[in-house]
Amino acid sequence: MKRLLSIAGFCLISTFGSEAAKSPTPTLTCAPMEDFIHGFDTDRSDVSRFYDLPWSSTRFERLQQVYTNWQEQLGKLDFGSLDQQGKIDYILLRNELKGELLQGRISEKRMQEMDELLSFRKQLQQLEQARWKMEAVDSQTSASTVSEIADQVKKLKERVEKGKKAKDKKEEKSGDEKKEEAKPDEAVPLKISPLVAKRTAAAIGDLRNTLKNWFVFYDGYHPDFSWWVKKPYDEAMANMESYAKYLREEVAELKGKDEDPLIGEPVGAEELAEQIALEMLPYTAEELIQIGEREFAWCEARMKEASQEMGFGDDWKAALKKVKKAYVPPGQQDTSIAEHARTAIAFVKDRNLITIPPLAEEIWRLTMVSPEGQKTIPYAAYSGQNIMVAYAKDEMKHEDKLMSMRGNNRHFTRITTAHELIPGHHLQIFMAARNRAYRSTFSTPFLVEGWSLYWELLLWDLKYAQTPEDRIGMLFWRMHRSARIIVSLKFHLGQMKPKEMVDFLVDRVSHEKLGATSEVRRFIGGGYSPLYQCGYMIGGLQLRSLRKELVDKGKMTDKQFHDTVLTYGPIPVELIRAGMLNLPLKKDGLSQWKF
Repeated sequence: MKRLLSIAGFCLISTFGSEAAKSPTPTLTCAPMEDFIHGFDTDRSDVSRFYDLPWSSTRFERLQQVYTNWQEQLGKLDFGSLDQQGKIDYILLRNELKGELLQGRISEKRMQEMDELLSFRKQLQQLEQARWKMEAVDSQTSASTVSEIADQVKKLKERVEKGKKAKDKKEEKSGDEKKEEAKPDEAVPLKISPLVAKRTAAAIGDLRNTLKNWFVFYDGYHPDFSWWVKKPYDEAMANMESYAKYLREEVAELKGKDEDPLIGEPVGAEELAEQIALEMLPYTAEELIQIGEREFAWCEARMKEASQEMGFGDDWKAALKKVKKAYVPPGQQDTSIAEHARTAIAFVKDRNLITIPPLAEEIWRLTMVSPEGQKTIPYAAYSGQNIMVAYAKDEMKHEDKLMSMRGNNRHFTRITTAHELIPGHHLQIFMAARNRAYRSTFSTPFLVEGWSLYWELLLWDLKYAQTPEDRIGMLFWRMHRSARIIVSLKFHLGQMKPKEMVDFLVDRVSHEKLGATSEVRRFIGGGYSPLYQCGYMIGGLQLRSLRKELVDKGKMTDKQFHDTVLTYGPIPVELIRAGMLNLPLKKDGLSQWKF
């Protein structure tokens, strides 16, 4: 398939040479916007890879310098001379740079919160930086430094242990009182929250890798290095491992068990507002929650309709309970999912809704999610040409087996399969790699997840459900995506605790406890942006609204509309709309589209 490129006259930045690494001085050469974006992405990747010092000021400052430099150069471009796709690219890069600078500030703040707990990190990182600079290693001096690091880590653990004991005994004292009471050789207690303990434990893991990289480089290559450094190194590594384990298991109480507490990091109202603006949504968090509540109410009404057809009256939870029992026997889940996939493909093909390249239809398969994996992926997911299938396994507890089977019943998986494969994520990712692939630099859940959710909405309208049970299966997920908006945004606003999130999913959506807990653990675990869960339903509604403007008004066929959307890449739906409707764009313009 031919890839569409927007060509416009402007300049590309390149930073080469040792002096550029200290203070970038761009070299300018004329190039299209695609190359401009590629140049930025390459600089970001190269600097990030070279300054591979997690939780270091050096890394943060160097990356911030890259973003500020590219931000300055982007501002020099003649926005008015760009074609429509070039203007879209400009706005995408503008927002990406703002987002990176914002994330840098957040990361630096979190690093400062751990500064005292990781007071040994600078000495450790200086060793690695000296290696980067190819400075001659002094084995005896290095041994002293590493020995000091081992001692510091041991003392830090003792201080945390003392702080935890004091906290457990409810011996609350002010900071001044602590300093006055502490003797010269006595460890000053460190009281920390489970959240900071969890984050610090992960950071110590990163620091252990840094020390390991430094040690392995010299070990065995310098005759006296191992003689001096091996023993201090082993002690430092063991002390860091023990320290991290204590923070994770005793302070955060995360022991790898089902009953582990749910610990997350709310971002707060101010950061949430900044994130919403960067996603090009002219809404407040509260307004998005209202949309979630509205959609939730719609789903509940439809649930009652399906429940009545099944003979349960308005008791839709009783109808849902029956649907959950319609799971396949052990050993048949993979076959059932494959049948669902073929059904969905045939459905969209028969209605000529979208182009499905033969290769896209050919190169997908199934993998099973392990019991451990189901702690964060309790249902279907997509990864690398595979639909990941969750189902009970022999080693699981009896009740967990039943919960996994109920949560992945025939009627639930019928729509999740279409969501993950074709016409959902598999087709979406296949086409994104072949159309404006340079836009993979950018990503937004409002398109990535919104695309698959949009198909759930459209398939509902096109009567994809064959029975009331199928409708309940579709409505369960639609209700769940509405609930995701409510619980995730309220969590980040500080209005809902993790346990309340689980209770909401169990009581209001009728999730299995195992599935609800896994979902919340993933929502708040830090691996997603605070708006990711919101992106499913809101993005789907955006695409549905855009379809009404183009398909319902006769400007495009369904196939033309869907094929065109997939050529834009994973970008905000408002920018796709601006491209498809050729709407005017401004260099510093803000989102205005109320969908």
